[in-house]
This record gives sequence, structure tokens and C-alpha cells, in this order.
Amino acid sequence: MTTMREEAAPETHGVTVQEIGAVDLAGEIEGMDGRQLRMRMVTIQPGGTFGPMHDHQDRPGIVYILAGTITDHRGGVTTEYGPGLGWPEDRTTLHWLENRGSVPAVEISVDIVSRS
Repeated sequence: MTTMREEAAPETHGVTVQEIGAVDLAGEIEGMDGRQLRMRMVTIQPGGTFGPMHDHQDRPGIVYILAGTITDHRGGVTTEYGPGLGWPEDRTTLHWLENRGSVPAVEISVDIVSRS
């Protein structure tokens, strides 16, 4: 983990997102009408960013890194996550991501979202 001055978060580039699956939570859990549990595979190419700065209000989730290294920027702190590591994304999360490495970084992201 490295503490540094937070720079302006760039827009998303070099990122592909593949939806793996989703479960409609209406009828599964009381009070979850209009929500779904979603799983995606996100690939960030070397030099790619997943921005701009975004929050996870009303969209909690968890991320697991399959390959490469993803740098998470939040609150002026950068944290690098490699394969086998991950992080929660809760209502207090405000961040952006980048791949500073030389190989694609691949994550599995699972979250609860409004059905679209």
C-alpha cells in the first residue's frame, strides 16, 4: 500500500466487461424486488483505467483478482492487488482502478444492482 496525492481520476479506457450471469432477487430475498445479483469478468489492459472516480452507493459488491495486478485508488491511498486477492466495495467505497502492469489484469466482480 502506498500513500500519495490523489490525482484526477481518468475516464475508462482499455477495459472490457463480460457479464457471466445474474440472478433476479425478487422473490429470493424479501425487500429485494427490482434488484439482481450480478457476476462479471472485467479485463483491464496494461495502461488501462476503470474510472472516473465512482462510488458503490446502493451497489455493494466484492472483487477477486484472477490474473495481473490492479491498483485501487481511494482516499489518496493506492493499493495493489494481485491474483488471489480482492476487496469489498460497500457504501463507503469511492475509488478508481488502473493496470500499471505489463499484462492484462482480470477480475471477477460480484455485486447487487438495480435491474435494468
